Amino acid sequence: MPVGTLANVKTLTPAQLRSAGAQMILANTYHLHLQPGEEIVQKAGGLHRFMSWDNPILTDSGGFQVFSLSEIRAIAEVGVTFRSPRDGQMIHLTPEKSIQIQNALGADVIMAFDECPPYLASREAVIEATHRTYRWLERCVAAHERSDQALFGIVQGGVYPDLRQEAAQALAMLDLPGYAIGGVSVGEPPELIGKIVQVTTPELPTNKPRYLMGVGTHREMAQAVAAGVDLFDCVIPTRLARHGNVLIRGDRWNLKNARFKEDFTPLDAECSCYTCQSFTRAYLSHLLRSQELLAYTLLSIHNITELVQFTQRMREAILHDRFAIEFAKWLSP
Repeated sequence: MPVGTLANVKTLTPAQLRSAGAQMILANTYHLHLQPGEEIVQKAGGLHRFMSWDNPILTDSGGFQVFSLSEIRAIAEVGVTFRSPRDGQMIHLTPEKSIQIQNALGADVIMAFDECPPYLASREAVIEATHRTYRWLERCVAAHERSDQALFGIVQGGVYPDLRQEAAQALAMLDLPGYAIGGVSVGEPPELIGKIVQVTTPELPTNKPRYLMGVGTHREMAQAVAAGVDLFDCVIPTRLARHGNVLIRGDRWNLKNARFKEDFTPLDAECSCYTCQSFTRAYLSHLLRSQELLAYTLLSIHNITELVQFTQRMREAILHDRFAIEFAKWLSP
């Protein structure tokens, strides 16, 4: 699921996202609350109409953004108070307020407000954050007013397998429409992410969507799928594109490198995306060196297509009982 923080996947139009194969995108509760405000989005007819995207949308709860604002926020049982980095205004965000904002935005899937403990936090701090996340989830469920929006709970627990398992088991008892594994990709090494996923996912209902938040590399996704994960989001494809990097079957190439100056072959001859079908590596390298904005659009189209097609191939392999064989190189440590 490509990330469209401010109701826009950077440098791309909705039509370009559809052509890249994206079926669902994310938007950010916290940022949309600050600008333009959920009231304006609601007056526009909801997020789908506001951004002209007629496929599913997921909004996060703002919990991760609160985590990233650790220097300017204070956490209490009632919620979180922080100073807006935009204008310095004091903002108070509670589980109820997060759900109220997401109800107004009108996404198809909304996320419960959670506390995301940092990597290397003490066990005591992680226990406190995990228990508070569960209490906040209960408040989110009580505050949720729209039956046409699926509310997902988020499993926290840091790097402690027993806490992750206990949290997942507790959330599963609530019989929510779906479940997410949060608090990963916050500084821990990839192998530790894999271990967290392996011990957490089996504790979540197999008949509900299981969503690994903030993860989007080929290896991480393949290993998570092997553990039972269904959904992913990540800023990697567009962020890499804005730095001149492309994903080619799992490898990363920097198109600013001199070797691409006179390379008149397609970016990836096996890729069906608009960029690969229309332009050469030399031209894309030229655009980047010239700091032409078109470069970021073309590279983003390819990178998103690459990841979407990778997940499509995994799905097809599973349906034909070939997953372990076809994705063996990604499943190895």
